[in-house]
Amino acid sequence: MKKNIHPDYHVVIIRDASTGSQFLTRSTATSDDRVEWTDGNTYPRITVDVTSESHPFYTGVARVRDVAGRVEKFNRRYPNLKR
Repeated sequence: MKKNIHPDYHVVIIRDASTGSQFLTRSTATSDDRVEWTDGNTYPRITVDVTSESHPFYTGVARVRDVAGRVEKFNRRYPNLKR
């Protein structure tokens, strides 16, 4: 890697706004909000709306769409396209 062209990559705490869970990771983003982590060190905390703790895909609470209703609606709209 070339020197002096990459952004500062440091340890931060990511906080999920909807669940309140936090985890330690590395990022180029920073924040003025600082919090002490369990290891005794103080890190910048970044609050985000969705993480793997609250995203429907990862939590398994994804909405099931009414596929049968959509097919019937399509068939009503285009009756000549039935097989």
